[in-house]
Amino acid sequence: MKKELLNITKNRRSIYALGKDVKFSDDELYDYITEVIQNTPSAFNSQTVRAIVLFGESHDKLWDITADVLKERVPVDGFLRTKAKLDTFKNAYASILFFTEMDTVKNLEEKFTTYKDQFYNWSEQGQGNAQFAVWSGLEENGLGVNIQHYNPLIDTKIKEAFDVPENWKLISQMNFGSIEENAGDKDFIDKSEKFKRFD
Repeated sequence: MKKELLNITKNRRSIYALGKDVKFSDDELYDYITEVIQNTPSAFNSQTVRAIVLFGESHDKLWDITADVLKERVPVDGFLRTKAKLDTFKNAYASILFFTEMDTVKNLEEKFTTYKDQFYNWSEQGQGNAQFAVWSGLEENGLGVNIQHYNPLIDTKIKEAFDVPENWKLISQMNFGSIEENAGDKDFIDKSEKFKRFD
């Protein structure tokens, strides 16, 4: 069997030491990211994943906003550690805000009442597909990636800063850039605890 995708999957890791030494143009990256998302599967072909790609000052603004929001919530003695962590994300080349478009989810819930309780879950599967595909694709091109989840704390400020439609629900923040330090070893639960086979 071909194992190119398997090898890419094995190499895909959370990289926190990211830099700005990226050989691709912003246009190339934007086109690549949007094409990957455009072609990932979603239940009922609902296509509920939305994304905003932030470069340059806009990328920096995301993490400045996050720092400002957390400064109001984190105790003073702990904020320096929080700020240092946020600065590592700001050191990345760019970031992607992933959203779910909720009007489509609600319309499907109304149209297919038998599956009403599942459509949001299925939209989350669409998110997983899109984020994994983008992450793997960026990794394949030699870039490091990590994903953060500061929502819903930052939702209001992000909507104001980046003209986000009201019906887009923020799901995650993906950072990417040059790999300045590789990830450590990864531990796995024993396969016997995770998988079953019947012949």
